[in-house]
Amino acid sequence: MREPCFFPGRADFFRGFRVGNKTPPIAALRAARRTRALTPHRDLPSEGDLFPGFDMTAVFFALGLAGLFFGGNWLVQGASAAALRLRIPPLIIGLIVVGFGTSTPELLVSVQAALAGASGIAIGNVVGSNIANILLILGVSAVIGPFAASLSRLRRDLGWMMAAALATIPAFWSGMVGRWEGIALVLGIAAYIAVCLRQAGSEDEPDIATAPLWRSGLTLLGGLVVLLVGARLLIDSATEIARAFGVSEAVIGLTIVAIGTSLPELATSVIAAFRGQRDIALGNVVGSNIFNILAILGITALIAPIPVESRFLLVDVPVMIGASVLLVATIAWARGLERLGGASFLALYALYMVALSVT
Repeated sequence: MREPCFFPGRADFFRGFRVGNKTPPIAALRAARRTRALTPHRDLPSEGDLFPGFDMTAVFFALGLAGLFFGGNWLVQGASAAALRLRIPPLIIGLIVVGFGTSTPELLVSVQAALAGASGIAIGNVVGSNIANILLILGVSAVIGPFAASLSRLRRDLGWMMAAALATIPAFWSGMVGRWEGIALVLGIAAYIAVCLRQAGSEDEPDIATAPLWRSGLTLLGGLVVLLVGARLLIDSATEIARAFGVSEAVIGLTIVAIGTSLPELATSVIAAFRGQRDIALGNVVGSNIFNILAILGITALIAPIPVESRFLLVDVPVMIGASVLLVATIAWARGLERLGGASFLALYALYMVALSVT
């Protein structure tokens, strides 16, 4: 058997120095090179040999993330412009159109994951997005610029956020988020919207110049199509990556998928922080966490019941609830989030990522 070598022709070159070999070493090297040029190389397997198609899987995953980011932005822009053109009050635009719009990536990913039998990705996407929203997105926003917040002004929304986080305990307790749990969660988001509309009262109709309705409709439709394609690419590629590296679908859903579907919230919050509109960053995160659990998880369970791994109740849901309590406590005691607090949030998120990598 020919001895393995890392450099083509090395073994044949040194064979020319052996006793009894009449062939000069230089001639042996040239002959070996000619022979290897005509025969297949027998080097160590490449990454593509170990994981067939892995390169294309990574490309599809990146394309899926890009589709979620750009599709989500186009969907929100088109829907907001169309709502303004139709004389819809700004409160409804901000609460329903933008709220559902920024949560559409999570919805499409969770629904497609549940239909594909990837329940770990479906649940991990929702729970992981809520953790990332608080620790990662608010952490980055606070590092860019600290913001003040009043507990009295946010009491209602923070209360609903905590209630939604706690609602995951009974929803996950049986090991299956079925249609009855889905109905209860959807009724919860309907009640939240009704409370918001009733407390807001009447508002004047906006008088803002917007794009023609047909253009807004095309933007909305194009964003929806890109979101659908991106969500499909993300789910398929994330599942393949999990199988190739032996990582559970739950961990994939809690990390790269959750961060990927949170890109619209991240972009909105970072831009708002740079512009000094830091109230938008906080409201965006709180509203998104409410929608993720009550609307996204509820609608997904109505379409396809979702099995729940035990690790979510033991590890990830307590982390999500703890992050929510930390946010409420920070606003109550510090009346905002300073740069040091934002850095602490980022450190906690990094610690959580490390813990996930070793589980």
